Amino acid sequence: MGGHSDEGKRVMRKLWEMVRIVEPLDEKAMQEARLRQEVLTKPQGSLGVLESLSIQVAGIKGTASPRIEKKVIVVMVGDHGVVAEGVSLYPQVVTSQMVHNFLRGGAAINVLARHVGARVVVVDMGVAVELEECPGLMRKKIAPGTKNIVRGPAMSREQAFRSLDVGIEVVEEELAKGGIDILATGDMGIGNTTPSTAILSAFTGAPVTAVTGRGTGLNDQQLQNKVRVIEEALSVNVPNGKDPIDVLAKVGGFEMGGIAGMIIGAAANRVPVVIDGLISGAGALLAVKLQPRVKGYLITSHISAEIGHGVMLEEMGLVPLLDLGLRLGEGSGAALAISLVEAAVKILNEMATFNEAAVSQAKG
Repeated sequence: MGGHSDEGKRVMRKLWEMVRIVEPLDEKAMQEARLRQEVLTKPQGSLGVLESLSIQVAGIKGTASPRIEKKVIVVMVGDHGVVAEGVSLYPQVVTSQMVHNFLRGGAAINVLARHVGARVVVVDMGVAVELEECPGLMRKKIAPGTKNIVRGPAMSREQAFRSLDVGIEVVEEELAKGGIDILATGDMGIGNTTPSTAILSAFTGAPVTAVTGRGTGLNDQQLQNKVRVIEEALSVNVPNGKDPIDVLAKVGGFEMGGIAGMIIGAAANRVPVVIDGLISGAGALLAVKLQPRVKGYLITSHISAEIGHGVMLEEMGLVPLLDLGLRLGEGSGAALAISLVEAAVKILNEMATFNEAAVSQAKG
């Protein structure tokens, strides 16, 4: 630890301070929301998950009448040295090309963000090429991509802390700009299902063969190669599953660290976080391992078609809202789920009670 620079030490102190200040959900606000749900004009419990979602958001925000108006989707972007091992069908240059697509508003996440009235922020965590300044782009590059995890650690321990710090910074900057009522996590980075799966295996001990998916559409032979690559990366680096920073540094990616930092930063500021698929799940897993209380601030948008995602959610005890066979990333599933969360709080706030509507309640 003595090798850290002064800046590195500052970043570490800030992270542990943010981890410390994450509070449990507000029980009083949740109870008030629960009592209101019981007197709204419907049979008790008849709106199912929408009821429990509204109660959770009340607990997160510390009020029985939470509002969701300012919606922000942050797409964390980073490249990965492990693409040299042939783990993706797409060349690495697609990462930066997709950033331009995001910034022009032409990607799936842009369409879905417009659909739910959310703003998209793109963060360069570690794209392999230099990106020009552009509205909607935050340039926070830690390095031009991670190193090849088959040959050694993805990043230094100091860079791992820095990636988490950037995630916290992004939340703080967005809060200062205009506030965030709900945050959704997205990602982009060719090859990023490989480190995400390595993170999952490092934390759970799950066999790599049982949790490795086809990513962008690998055939059987390519999938076998991907399994071999992840097994080698775990064998070469031996990440310590009891030390989340070690796991991130050895087999992770800058965007996963960024997502984990955003989750911690949002939870510390009582902002609900809608997480997307496998890569966001890896970031969430890192955040939950650093501070188990952040789990209460997480809303799981969907279950990905990537086979490791279900294991990831099980490890965190999270239940997805949707099952649409999605495996795109970008925050696409999270964007759709924002709509459900917004609907849930509107029901809590806007639906009439039996007394207000002069409707007779159930007997007994």
